[in-house]
Amino acid sequence: MSWHPQYRSSKFRHVYGKPASKEKCYDCVPITCSVHDNHFCAVNPHFIAVVTECAGGGAFLVIPIHQTGKLDPHYPRVCGHRGNVLDIKWSPFDDFVIASCSEDATVKIWDIPKHLLTKNITSAKKELLGHARRVGLIEWHPTASNIIFSTGYDYKIMIWNLDTKEPVIENPVKTISCHRDVILSMSFNTDGSLLATACRDRKIRLVDPRSGAILQEASYKNHRVNKVLFLGNMKKLLSTGTSRWNNRQIALWEQGDLSVPLVEEDLDGSSGLLFPFYDSDTHMLYVVSKGDGNIRYYEISAEKPYLNYLMEYRSHLPQKGIGEFVSPLLLWGSGCWPLASQDPTQHSLLA
Repeated sequence: MSWHPQYRSSKFRHVYGKPASKEKCYDCVPITCSVHDNHFCAVNPHFIAVVTECAGGGAFLVIPIHQTGKLDPHYPRVCGHRGNVLDIKWSPFDDFVIASCSEDATVKIWDIPKHLLTKNITSAKKELLGHARRVGLIEWHPTASNIIFSTGYDYKIMIWNLDTKEPVIENPVKTISCHRDVILSMSFNTDGSLLATACRDRKIRLVDPRSGAILQEASYKNHRVNKVLFLGNMKKLLSTGTSRWNNRQIALWEQGDLSVPLVEEDLDGSSGLLFPFYDSDTHMLYVVSKGDGNIRYYEISAEKPYLNYLMEYRSHLPQKGIGEFVSPLLLWGSGCWPLASQDPTQHSLLA
């Protein structure tokens, strides 16, 4: 890991995390054992959703965020997929709407009741049919309500308009077919005018979501990309992946020129996939890995050295899934207990 000897002004020199007390944790949550590289949980101001083990199909739990403690083994689930659920995302416009995608090649939109769940939810509000193979990723458009993007193992990105009366939608508004391998990650810029993708062919692509045209394409031999993320309004992208020597690595890119990264940072030689989370208000980056017990904190700046390492949180329990909303971050460990942190920025962190 690089070290920069110069002194600089920073409000985040002493960011730290600490475990929440047991009564503020969620216990006995049957987390999925799927090995798919995804978050497996999602959180908003009202609910926590966690993909769970389910015989004969796919399901996930929706737990009110204040309902901590031991979970009833017969707690109602959201079920209806015929295959394992691979991704879940809350709508940014409605805290009581959540989307899920599955190995059964469908995307489903669910209405979650405002009161406590009393029975299983089996009927989806919308069902999106169009992918030929399993759907691995979904992303809501950040500024256009009722627009959702999905991508699957058919190498296609499909754009869906949910503002229709039909419960089953078979034709997407647009299909983007510029990729030649499985898409591993999607990220929008703040106004939704650009879509960044990371593909298994080791390329980062900047796509115009309206036309489907590729605006830029990056393939850097020293960095095999897995995840990509827009960094708010800084006109920069961050990617996680591995170096040519199989070290885990993060790289910072200028949005206008993806030919060479601005910064490359080797982390370690572990094998777990790195997930980046960015807080645009504080310009802090959190780097988390499934299977690890640590969270690395960085501060992003507009000037060199751009990427400033702060500290890291360490735990003896490995993470299985990660979720965030605004500033809070939620991670699920093997004991299904979140961790809360205190830091000088007044922003909460859950793990």
